[in-house]
Amino acid sequence: MRRRRELVQRARTPVATGHHRVAVLSLKGGVGKTTTTVGLGATLAQVRGDRVIAVDANPDRGTLSDKVELETAATVRDLLNERAQIKRYVDIRAFTSQTTSRLEILASDRDPSVSEAFSAKDYHAVAQVLENFYSICITDCGTGLLHSAMSGVLGMADQIVLVSSPSVDGARAASATLDWLEAHHYGDLVRAATVVLCSVRPRSKSTVDLDKLEAHFAARCRTVVRVPYDAHLEEGAEIDLDRLQQATRDAYLRLAASVGDGFAGPHALAEPRFSEIPDHL
Repeated sequence: MRRRRELVQRARTPVATGHHRVAVLSLKGGVGKTTTTVGLGATLAQVRGDRVIAVDANPDRGTLSDKVELETAATVRDLLNERAQIKRYVDIRAFTSQTTSRLEILASDRDPSVSEAFSAKDYHAVAQVLENFYSICITDCGTGLLHSAMSGVLGMADQIVLVSSPSVDGARAASATLDWLEAHHYGDLVRAATVVLCSVRPRSKSTVDLDKLEAHFAARCRTVVRVPYDAHLEEGAEIDLDRLQQATRDAYLRLAASVGDGFAGPHALAEPRFSEIPDHL
């Protein structure tokens, strides 16, 4: 119980700058990136008193809107087009859907050809509107690092959450993402990153050494969180925190606490140490 209180307290860390942007990344699709976005956002919204929003910045028809019960058909493009009319919080609520946890969702366009046109400039414009009404913005990114919107997301991000499956190919893709970020002057985001290993099964037949996998990422990033396999998440439908196993809720709380540590500012980050992913994992 004391451990839980400590985690909740860290997740409730006041946002020192008034607004904090978290980018949730994965170079590989289908590893739980969007699920992690909702799990993290819902947990933060549930334990905090301020406003938390998740934004879908996936250029290939994102699935964030599939994870919640929608209250509106409006998208991030609609908000962009009508941003000049948004003066109060009640105005922006016409574009968002709110979950039972109080997390709000800003969905992407359903038409991939329209979504592809979403640029770094567009993301900047949307982000500047959101910072006036929300303390925390969590962006569910696409799997490509080179599309225009991603440069906008990374350029404005205060911290990143990198999602990987607990497999060798998933971990190599995640590690390649870290390499790319470091090579493109985002080393500070790598050092402050939280890595999430998704859908870890308790009795898996996999020969992957999860402790070694975790140690690899822990050497480069700030924290590693394992999220266990959960049948409710496997459904791929709307996510309800109350339907998750206790172990899954606990994992999301640890993730929220890790992200919450960054709300006070980037003042206590460990130096990264490069390590290869061993072939025998």
